[in-house]
Amino acid sequence: MPLPPASGTGKYYALAAKSIRLIRQGCTNRPFFHISVTQRKRLNSQPVIEQLGSYDPMPNINNEKLVALNLERLKFWLGQGAHVTSPVAELLGLTGFFPIHPKSYMTSWRNRQAEQDRLKSEKEAVKSTA
Repeated sequence: MPLPPASGTGKYYALAAKSIRLIRQGCTNRPFFHISVTQRKRLNSQPVIEQLGSYDPMPNINNEKLVALNLERLKFWLGQGAHVTSPVAELLGLTGFFPIHPKSYMTSWRNRQAEQDRLKSEKEAVKSTA
């Protein structure tokens, strides 16, 4: 008897015909991504099945990275068995649609550590000059 998809065997992904992924648009040094449903083995010259949203990774004036999603269509494609790639799963975790991705936890932890190290070095520099 084969193992169920939740066992982590990876067989479910191999059988999934559709994939929800980021497709890069935009110019050099100004990326922009479309969140789209595609065939899993799609060539870049082939069209996408449906665009579900967009993601702008460059911070705007308010230091915000913008994400637009059509959650109803996303639910539909997940119900059809579409596989979600890791970057899209991370975005969906930050929006609250999925549980928070482990990579997001690690990134925030590293950022906090870097900030604490920077503050310590600033305090030591102030003490040594005083």
